[in-house]
Amino acid sequence: MLADQVEVLIEQYGTDIYRFCSRLCTNRSDAEDLYQKTFLKVLELSMELNRDGNPKAFLFSVTNGLWMNEVRKMARHSRIAPSVSLDDDNENLAAGQVDLESEVLARIRDGVLRRIMEELPEKFRIPVILYYTCDVSLEEISKIMKKPVGTIKSRLHKARSIIKKRLEEQGYEYEG
Repeated sequence: MLADQVEVLIEQYGTDIYRFCSRLCTNRSDAEDLYQKTFLKVLELSMELNRDGNPKAFLFSVTNGLWMNEVRKMARHSRIAPSVSLDDDNENLAAGQVDLESEVLARIRDGVLRRIMEELPEKFRIPVILYYTCDVSLEEISKIMKKPVGTIKSRLHKARSIIKKRLEEQGYEYEG
């Protein structure tokens, strides 16, 4: 693909792809790397941009493929040398907030939800991120993940059930 075509894709869909990357990855650095790898991969492809197709779904598909490769690589590495992740949910809390208590509670709740999402198996987590965060339709998710629409619906339902159960176990009400 030509560089100017990739530039057009970045302008049109870059924000959506970055949002997807940031939801998949646990930190900003990894999200930025995945984002860059996505567009580098698209640049390497020797194909023309099909305007009649769905370039956004194509980009999500490329990102998903790269992410799944990373997950497999991380799984191999973790079997060899497990790593420990340090996470501070209340990092960068703004001082002088009008309602500091509610801000802290919201950040804690968001951190709990983020951890629950990170613990979901990939087959549930990716459709949830695409559907709820990136506003991708069920049909597009089906194409991206190369699964039938019914399977995607089932995975979304199962993921919501898991999230609800885990939130309730931690004392939160589910609003999904």
